[in-house]
Amino acid sequence: MDQTIRPPQRVAILSHPQVKEQAAFPAEVGAFLESHGVEVTQLAVVDDGFGSSLAAEGLDMLIALGGDGTMLKASYLAGPHHVPIMGVKLGRLGFLVEVAKENWEKALRRVLEGDFRLESRMRLHAEVVRGENVLGSWEALNECVLGRGEIPRPVRLTAEIDQRQLTSYVADALICATATGSTAYALAAGGPILPPELRNLLLVPVAPHMSLDRAVVLPEGSAVRIVVDPAHEATLGIDGAIAKTLEGGDELRVRASDSDIHFVRLQDPGYFFRNLTSHMNHFPSAG
Repeated sequence: MDQTIRPPQRVAILSHPQVKEQAAFPAEVGAFLESHGVEVTQLAVVDDGFGSSLAAEGLDMLIALGGDGTMLKASYLAGPHHVPIMGVKLGRLGFLVEVAKENWEKALRRVLEGDFRLESRMRLHAEVVRGENVLGSWEALNECVLGRGEIPRPVRLTAEIDQRQLTSYVADALICATATGSTAYALAAGGPILPPELRNLLLVPVAPHMSLDRAVVLPEGSAVRIVVDPAHEATLGIDGAIAKTLEGGDELRVRASDSDIHFVRLQDPGYFFRNLTSHMNHFPSAG
């Protein structure tokens, strides 16, 4: 992707359908952009059909109004077309969304002047293999999670790194996360916090029993292969959504994706740790 900073000329706006109290906000943002000579091609809520038209639209930017969930959806839509994403926060805390709602107009003025930078985030490419057949493939910004199936018992998994066995897990789940995902489910499971610019894969077990209980940080080029024990089943989740039910013997293969996600950033690179401290202070201490 050409990451030369240029003021956007064609923009689409994505919002979450459940934020009813903000129903008029997308139109307000669109009207502001149009008054400054920007073509607003779409005002849309989160849905799959929206993504299919992004390539033909030739967008310069996708503006996501909502929280981290909306930003994740925006990444699925914008990623294949290399469209950068700007997030405006509505409501709850978020690690991905930078601009607060009360500052949206000031932020957009800066963007229209070309006063911003593009931040690249690595994604994961995951595929499920049964025998010789690939049953499905997905791109994940946060994480892939292989967890227990319908039977409420730990899942048994064997993990390989670059065709070498790492260990066997007996756990509620095994998370394979990006640096972006290190502040999502992996953080809740006790994993380390990785700065978003790092290009690592992170393996974090959830409630492991008599097995490796530490997170493992892998370099970008690593190929992860996770095999479900023949006597078990498992459920694959991609960024918090159920993607596939796996049978015993099925494999989950994970590697770095061939394409990154690009976020529009207005703050300096140190924003991540400032925001992290702010977010953490909203939660009560465990001590």
